[in-house]
Amino acid sequence: MKNILGVKLPEYIDGYGTILPFEGAKNGGFIKGRRSTAPACVLPGEKKVYYDLEGLFNTLNIKDGMTISFHHHLRNGDFVLNMVMREIERRGIKNLTIAASSIFPVHAPLVELIEKGVVTRIYSDYISGPVGRAISKGKLKHPAVMQSHGGRARAIESGDLKIDIAFVAAPTCDTYGNINGVEGKSACGALGYAVSDCEYADKVVAITDNLVDYPVYPIEIPQHYIDYVLAIESIGDPKGIVSGTTQITKDPIGLMVAKNAAKFIKESGLLKDGMSFQTGAGGISLAVAKEVKEMMEDGEIEGSFASGGITGYIVDMLEEGLFKSLFDVQCFDLKAIESYKNNINHQGMSASLYGNPHNKGPVVNNLDVVILGATEIDTKFNVNVTTGSDGVIMGGSGGHCDTAAGAKLTIIVSNLMKARLPIIKDKVTTITTPGESIDVLVTERGIAINPQRRDLVEKFKDSKLPIKTIEELKEIAESFTGKPEEIQFDDKIVALIEYRDGTIIDIVKKVKE
Repeated sequence: MKNILGVKLPEYIDGYGTILPFEGAKNGGFIKGRRSTAPACVLPGEKKVYYDLEGLFNTLNIKDGMTISFHHHLRNGDFVLNMVMREIERRGIKNLTIAASSIFPVHAPLVELIEKGVVTRIYSDYISGPVGRAISKGKLKHPAVMQSHGGRARAIESGDLKIDIAFVAAPTCDTYGNINGVEGKSACGALGYAVSDCEYADKVVAITDNLVDYPVYPIEIPQHYIDYVLAIESIGDPKGIVSGTTQITKDPIGLMVAKNAAKFIKESGLLKDGMSFQTGAGGISLAVAKEVKEMMEDGEIEGSFASGGITGYIVDMLEEGLFKSLFDVQCFDLKAIESYKNNINHQGMSASLYGNPHNKGPVVNNLDVVILGATEIDTKFNVNVTTGSDGVIMGGSGGHCDTAAGAKLTIIVSNLMKARLPIIKDKVTTITTPGESIDVLVTERGIAINPQRRDLVEKFKDSKLPIKTIEELKEIAESFTGKPEEIQFDDKIVALIEYRDGTIIDIVKKVKE
């Protein structure tokens, strides 16, 4: 069968189940009711705290075939996933499903566990490094399932992704399981991606390197979701968790892209009091934020909120009165952590509140403008941020398709050419976000408006901005680079790209060696 984008899909995949084909970003998918959490209780006088991993595992009784989850707020400094998996391997447990909100290069030891059959399934929103390469080579027994941040929360809450045991890295935790991410040597800030795991997993283990007396304050994830607490020496490396600062690009081409994007936002009419805004932590995205900041200052504009993963630069905009509030699902740097800790207007949000399409209204639905990147974009405005130019898994949606679906104006910012390759293709290698959710592509050589946005086409027909068709931009790029050769794939499906509503928008096949 084919989905609405023409992608050929099998009707059933072993290890995943029946395929629901993507039918459009606004279709809504098949909405299931939420499930209740597993019954559990802690009686008066019972203790939750363990001080050794072996003793905890004896209590947990992990078995073959279970699904265990992890969150990624410690990013490339995470010690928890590898530590837990080493103990699982030592005990001879096999055929596990890993449901990790993201997987980073630090998690390279998973590759050996995949090869040994300890791990046979992976669900994740983002995969980079050796694990992504191993999956692309076909080493995982069953196809990996690539979700979005909102889609992962939806799957957990609906029971599509049933978690047996969630392991939660807790920068600070008290003896009854109350957690926050703003204290301790491994402080990472907001813990939004761990919330659904804690609420819906059958068992939840908080693993901390800063065990404090009851009660901890502030409380972000409360005690009634936590079954056990494990106190250890270290849950992560602070150098890999956050950077001191996140840098605006100094590349002249990137700065030109940012200026054009900011001018487009202004001419769109959305740069006004009450505007809501999201941008990523990349250099060009932050440069757009800088341009927008200056325009807001000049026009004395007060925005409503900024959202997403928050950087120090967005914190500056809050503190200068350019936004009333921030919605934060994860902190990207030290300044953001400090702000989240101390500023009442800097609010946390769960991944479900952020982007779950099947709740009663996620934050992304109230976004006016979102700035996103792209590995590739095609002439139908479909965007790939999952696989690289070689077809190997190197990223994932994260919040890309969630924010693109919700925002009034979704802008892709990118150099027209990357590593001597054109960003625009006839057809992207992998569809992460459908073209119907993308409104504008901004490059240093011109701006392309999605023809489906007739209102924008009409509004900008007399603009002095360098408006071009996406086909014209593609021709410009290929005049410098030539047309790249097509990537060769085997027939084996190594990953499924699950759209935020649970339907399948694309598949990833094994790269030919």
